[in-house]
Amino acid sequence: MKELEVKVLNIDILKMEDKLKSLGAKLIEKELQVNTLIDTGDSFIEKELNSYMRIRETKSLLTGKTKLTLTMKKNINRDGLRENIEISTEISNKEAMLDILKSLGYIVKEEGTKERISYELDGIRFDLDKWDEKTYPYPYMEIEVNDEVELQKIVNILDIPKEDISTKSIVELRREANLM
Repeated sequence: MKELEVKVLNIDILKMEDKLKSLGAKLIEKELQVNTLIDTGDSFIEKELNSYMRIRETKSLLTGKTKLTLTMKKNINRDGLRENIEISTEISNKEAMLDILKSLGYIVKEEGTKERISYELDGIRFDLDKWDEKTYPYPYMEIEVNDEVELQKIVNILDIPKEDISTKSIVELRREANLM
């Protein structure tokens, strides 16, 4: 699946949530996530493939359901938007998957927890994210769009300063903040 997204840094989650609601955005999910980043000891996936692999355990606070997803996410473009190819599959047993990956030479590099509140408005997805303090202590919003025109329109409507828009991955943001 191809994904076009940006992160909006320096947000106040409650104020942004109020803005989205006032525009008529619909709440689509509230969840707690445990994200387990996987790579080789020398970071082959990150350095050589410009990608990352993770297992995400997601617990919906709306339905109570939990799911596990293994994802490989490859960045293919950053010209105004972060464009990724995302390959995901649901798994049923995290420990078994980690054992399989370990036998293939992969290790757990990082594990972090995140609270996510997701909204949708006119086909645009908004994810309001707050990580645990150790992983990344600054809240941000991801905006997932169909094209750059749609992004510019919603950025203007939400009055988002251009300097707060980033195409960096969470790994890059963490490194920039000296958290790795």
